[in-house]
Amino acid sequence: MTLRIGVDLGGTKIEGVVMSRDREIVRRERIATPQDYDDVVRAVSNLVAGLWRTAPDATVGIGAPGAVDAGGLTYNSNTVCFNGRPLRADIETAIGRPVRMVNDANCLALSEATDGAAAGAEIVFGAILGTGVGGGIVVRGHVLSGPHG
Repeated sequence: MTLRIGVDLGGTKIEGVVMSRDREIVRRERIATPQDYDDVVRAVSNLVAGLWRTAPDATVGIGAPGAVDAGGLTYNSNTVCFNGRPLRADIETAIGRPVRMVNDANCLALSEATDGAAAGAEIVFGAILGTGVGGGIVVRGHVLSGPHG
């Protein structure tokens, strides 16, 4: 069974899951989001390390607020300690493996378009109304990221 780790990095909580290829959640952990940048990186690293006990070879994907510029720095994040920082690179260094990191609203929209409430729809708009506000658009199964992510 191929397992994957997904992390929802939010402004108030960080939730991680181990999921099977059949989209069955094998394990779930949730912790509060620290307010200090270095503490967030450490918290994500510790969370992923714990999930790797269930799925040691699993790849890691992270949905996080904001966008990433050409230099790898986060911007427009409601979690302001992320802004101007190389969040993905710092998490990769902390866990010692590559991760895929994309905007959390794009993750939401793609998830709903793939196997959620909008499965089968040609165009899907998903909105996050939580600690921050964001939106994602999926057309024919592909996220529209726009010129600035």
